[in-house]
Amino acid sequence: MSERSAVQNPMLLYASGIGWEYVAPERALALRGGSAGLYFNNILEEQLLRLNPNVVDAARAADILRQLTLLRPTIEGNRDALTWLRGEQSVFVPGERRERNVRLIDFDGLENNVFQVTEEWRQQGVAFNNRADVVFLINGIPVAVAETKASSKPNAVAEGIDQIRRYHNETPEMFTAAQVFEVTQLWDFYYGVTWNTVRKNLFNWKEEIQGDYERKVKAFFSRSRFLKLLHDHILFLTSDDQLLKIILRQHQVKAVERVIERVQDPVKRRGLIWHTQGSGKTLTMITIAAQLLRDVPGTEKATVLMLVDRNELETQLFKNISAYGIGAVKVAQNKNDLKQILASDHRGLVVSMIHKFDDIPAAINPRTGVVVLVDEAHRTTGGDLGNYLMAALPNATYIGFTGTPIDRLASGKGTFKVFGCDDEQGYLDKYSIRESIEDGTTLKLNYTLAPSELRVERETLEQQFLNLADTEGVSDIEELNAVLDRAVVLKEMMKAPSRIEQIAAHVAQHFRENVERMGFKAFLVAVDREACVLYKEALDKHLPPEWSVAVYSSLHNDPPKLRQYALSPEAEKQVRRDFIKKDSLPKILIVTEKLLTGYDAPILYCLYLDKPMRDHVLLQTIARVNRPYEDENNQPKSYGFVLDFVGIFERLERALAFDPETVATAIQNIDVLKHLFTTLMSEAAPKYLSLTRGWNDKARERAIEHFLEVRVREEFFKFFKQVQSLYDILSPDAFLRPFIDDYQALAELYAEIRNAYSTDPYIDKELTRKTMDLLRQGTAVSNLATPATIYELGPAELAAIKDGNASDTAKVLNLRKLLAAKVAAESQAKPFLLSIGERAEEVVLKFEDRQLTTQQALEEFERLAREYIEADAERRRLAVDENTYAIYTALNLVVPDLTVAQAERINELFKAYPDYLWNESEKAKLRAELYKNLRTLAGPSKMIHLANTLLKLQRV
Repeated sequence: MSERSAVQNPMLLYASGIGWEYVAPERALALRGGSAGLYFNNILEEQLLRLNPNVVDAARAADILRQLTLLRPTIEGNRDALTWLRGEQSVFVPGERRERNVRLIDFDGLENNVFQVTEEWRQQGVAFNNRADVVFLINGIPVAVAETKASSKPNAVAEGIDQIRRYHNETPEMFTAAQVFEVTQLWDFYYGVTWNTVRKNLFNWKEEIQGDYERKVKAFFSRSRFLKLLHDHILFLTSDDQLLKIILRQHQVKAVERVIERVQDPVKRRGLIWHTQGSGKTLTMITIAAQLLRDVPGTEKATVLMLVDRNELETQLFKNISAYGIGAVKVAQNKNDLKQILASDHRGLVVSMIHKFDDIPAAINPRTGVVVLVDEAHRTTGGDLGNYLMAALPNATYIGFTGTPIDRLASGKGTFKVFGCDDEQGYLDKYSIRESIEDGTTLKLNYTLAPSELRVERETLEQQFLNLADTEGVSDIEELNAVLDRAVVLKEMMKAPSRIEQIAAHVAQHFRENVERMGFKAFLVAVDREACVLYKEALDKHLPPEWSVAVYSSLHNDPPKLRQYALSPEAEKQVRRDFIKKDSLPKILIVTEKLLTGYDAPILYCLYLDKPMRDHVLLQTIARVNRPYEDENNQPKSYGFVLDFVGIFERLERALAFDPETVATAIQNIDVLKHLFTTLMSEAAPKYLSLTRGWNDKARERAIEHFLEVRVREEFFKFFKQVQSLYDILSPDAFLRPFIDDYQALAELYAEIRNAYSTDPYIDKELTRKTMDLLRQGTAVSNLATPATIYELGPAELAAIKDGNASDTAKVLNLRKLLAAKVAAESQAKPFLLSIGERAEEVVLKFEDRQLTTQQALEEFERLAREYIEADAERRRLAVDENTYAIYTALNLVVPDLTVAQAERINELFKAYPDYLWNESEKAKLRAELYKNLRTLAGPSKMIHLANTLLKLQRV
């Protein structure tokens, strides 16, 4: 089945079934006023008048439409479009002598909106034209773009995502107003926000019934849910002065809904949101605050107190709150300021730090309409600060957010007791590390211990750190630093010059051979600020100085050495921005406290750990490397990696005692990967290696024949990607030496098969840098191609293929590649080629589904190739233009005795209605004329199909 019939048409059908009116492409084009149009203009104007009585008249509606048309096709313009959609923009109403907000969508009255869906949306840009499969519109405004791919296509989702990225680059006008996009191949349903196509920000829609396409489409495009998505679940945030657009994921939406429900509960006043590190807790909090503070007629406005525990987080959090558009925000500057804000019964959002509750009066605000959102709630579960907080606001609702609940340990004292007491399971909502890894929200972590001679002496580590009672459950980096400041002997041992020098040399070598070769970056976590400087000086002996930067807090009384490497706030901000970019320096950040929380750098792959840690601080630190990442060549980061110079991971279950699931699910020793690699190479690889023996043309042809079935190919591709990922992590290592030859053979086989069955030319991005380096040692990778490959298509080349010694399968694949390349390169100037391209793809599908034998497929491809070769000569012989010839070739398939004069007569019809693509009246007249002529030529049973075929032809 084709992409259209199996995936696209069902999407349209299911969307229609839940209230999205289907609009045919021809009508959609007319409503837009042509392919350069952005909106269904008449419908948008009608809805503006309907939704804004006494505010918008015909003149103001026209002016609003003009403003929307002038929005820039950029992320900034898209942000402005969302403010229009949310009713945050206004017009001046002379009769009232004031500004009034304008509603483009009625978020409270579902049926007051016009929901429409159309297909084959052709967008004309400045330099390019593109066509989206499906577009969803509300009140004439595109809000979602969907790409549907055939489930039989290998890498169908990746191909669809690449298309969305290309549309952003070539025709950004398509995404001026559209807020989300979807890519599906029937089994998966990926979604994300426009203007953010980074792989880590794409999510697969989860439903209880796996593989139920109808359920996914209807759930995602449920009209009420989609309105809520537009209104509440899309955020524009600023990070390091860069505008970012994100969408709340399903687990975040669920948490928001459960918290809102809990706040409205007349009895229950506590709730714990247990979402693992890296799952977006802060943004969940901001969304909750925004919804709680929304003005609802007839209800009392809430006071929302958001508690954070670090200045750095407070600053970044405040930026995000401002970007979200929450008004009436007050940041408590000190204890007295907080007292005054709470005593005055301020309505709105209050941001504070927990220590400002020290010694605050009891019942300073006894109102029930107070909601306290506590970030990193595990840090407020004990001691006087928590008591002061809850005594000050005795009737408030308390919602705690944590990635690592602490009960010191399972004794009932801590996060569960304080925040989870109203729920039997101890929490209101949980999003586990296992779920996060399954969703691709975070990655697994691998670790290995540094050589024993570089690690901290075990006895001293035990005595001065691991065996201390006050390190158990340590939840704050400052608390950890206080413990380490008392471990004088341990710290001095760790900063011994010879040890620093050896570790720096080891880090430099490991970084060059492992991390830098993959295009990733690293943190070196030192025991304190002085150690950061020592490591900076030592690393500069082995790596270019510009590769590394020390980032730490500076104090006014610092000695000269610390002042020498300290960064100004502006310089630090620039370093943070540059580090996340692949091609920018620095490549290694040396840190001890800063950037271990609140800094998201997906390119960070490796963490060199030389600071004793445990429990929450350890998990929060190593979670810096578990963020998904994919570079511009689609090279993914498969894991995060930790190289432990302390020895903490020697007994990991003790270092992370609070959460056994974390240890079992998310963190594994590199030895586990070595065992897996060995198993794959010894048990699964042999059946593929047998195809690589005697690697001449005939052996390659046999291999190509072996992988003819899509299922067999995809099984091999999946196997190799797993092996390649492991090789990247493990290499270089002497352990790999016995496997190198076999791995190289598998890589070459993968490259050969990938290239043979792809219509795109083979490019390096299919293989990682380490694998490419290995292949280049013995293989000219750029020459990997189907046996007897040719690159031009003419009579001589066709004869050479036909009479050559290559197998029939190789001939089929060669002709398929050539025709695909010719269609892609020449179809805009030669519309008739589109018909050849479509018929070639039909042959491919039938061939791979074994509906055609190899010989039959070869005959079909030869016929199409001959049609291409002879086309120009025949067009010149017939003395017609490209448009007439395209009509002639399309009709000739059904009307064998067609004359040139008949084709010319039909071409004249198209000339008589030049605006048919967007003018509905002209389109109807042209269609009627086509029916008259085609009924005579082909009969009534074929005239409608032929008319539709001709109307789809491009014209030059």
